Amino acid sequence: MNTALPTLQAIEAAAAVVYREFQATPQYCWALLSQRLGTECWVKHENHTPVGAFKIRGGLTYFDALKQRGELPAAVISATRGNHGQSIGWAARAHGVPCRIVVPLGNSLEKNAAMRALGVTLIEHGADFQESREHAMQLAAQTGAHMVPSFHPALLTGVSTYWWEFFRAVPQLDVVYVPIGQGSGACAAIAAKLALGHRARIVGVVSQHATTYADSLAAGRVVAAPVSTVLADGMACRVADQAALDILAPYLDHIVLVSDIEVAQAMRDLYTDTHNVAEGAGAASFAAAMQERDQLRGQVVGTTLCGGNVDASVLARVLQKQ
Repeated sequence: MNTALPTLQAIEAAAAVVYREFQATPQYCWALLSQRLGTECWVKHENHTPVGAFKIRGGLTYFDALKQRGELPAAVISATRGNHGQSIGWAARAHGVPCRIVVPLGNSLEKNAAMRALGVTLIEHGADFQESREHAMQLAAQTGAHMVPSFHPALLTGVSTYWWEFFRAVPQLDVVYVPIGQGSGACAAIAAKLALGHRARIVGVVSQHATTYADSLAAGRVVAAPVSTVLADGMACRVADQAALDILAPYLDHIVLVSDIEVAQAMRDLYTDTHNVAEGAGAASFAAAMQERDQLRGQVVGTTLCGGNVDASVLARVLQKQ
């Protein structure tokens, strides 16, 4: 796979595609969050997209690229824990392409419902995302459906638009914290930083209970790791993507590992201070900043509430455990 990062021109063209569906999401410097962090803290609100997460940007540009090449398939299939599936479901519906999505057994009920509402045919298979992904690939081979990967240059270009928005809106950012699931968000932050010549340091955030990206970056090769997070399903990846690692390795300032306990606290903090709902992975950015708060004094910090699709029952349990 060509891992060349998108140019500024490519990101701007992707933004035009994205803005056919919705406008730029907001970013706010929340006073209470800044007080809690001990320094100026900005939040990019990707929870405000039509599917409640940043992934929709990539789906839109992926399908647009297929259409521009005259290669829209008869059917698509992919695997997800939820937000990627909503992205592909939304874009497939917009282009009139039947879509099947494979999710692990026991996946988020509300994310499953959201995908079905977009016209997705949902298949529940596997104990984790990796097993779902492998099953989706098998089904694609058997049926001839187009397999949409979780990491791809066309997805990356679309996701880059949100960091392009953020860096342009807040040029004074010193450091940004980016959760890593399959890597598109962090690679997109790198792409936008380089395209704009922005000076912000980019810190990757990995679940302490799903460490393949941290382990792989440390080893210089793909290292599979068990997944045991019960809260940050958007970061529940067992096998890192080599193409993503190739982009991340030279440009990440460092990696922060966050526990489910820290993520739960960040979900509570974001709700209390901004009255926005964050899913586990969506709160991981602020959780990492809080872990490093003593090192951030006097700096302008960027965090991303990259998704708010948490089941109501999960959110209720998290908010009750003060």
